[in-house]
Amino acid sequence: MPVTVKKIVLWRTEVDNKPGILAGVLQPLADAGANLQVLMGYRYPGDPGKAAIELCPVTGKKSLAAARAAGLEASSIPTLLVEGDNKPGLGASIARAAADAGVNLAFLVAQVIGRKYSFVVGFETEDDARKAAALIKKVTTGKKK
Repeated sequence: MPVTVKKIVLWRTEVDNKPGILAGVLQPLADAGANLQVLMGYRYPGDPGKAAIELCPVTGKKSLAAARAAGLEASSIPTLLVEGDNKPGLGASIARAAADAGVNLAFLVAQVIGRKYSFVVGFETEDDARKAAALIKKVTTGKKK
């Protein structure tokens, strides 16, 4: 599988951290037929009473209306979704390339399933996201630019 690097829009809401909140946010999207590819929910460090839920994609009129009704808004954080074949040391290589180029990561969530990896990475600026997309392609394909 060749690497894919795709710009995405995360939809986000800040919520009280209590039982049932995640289910309450997701149910309207499920009812609207949304097929989510990314879902992150996390409590804020230092404030155990608050949490965030982030997800994507949100497309189509029904899903957009459901997301808004659930309190979700499109995030302004420039974000990429990257998928490909896993190999040892790949995460370190990508992190090193970003660091060497002066690109700061706002967040990164990664996972490997079988031989495939997927990660979502956010940046401080659109320019950093563009630079990172090129760096990721270079690192993952092993091609010099």
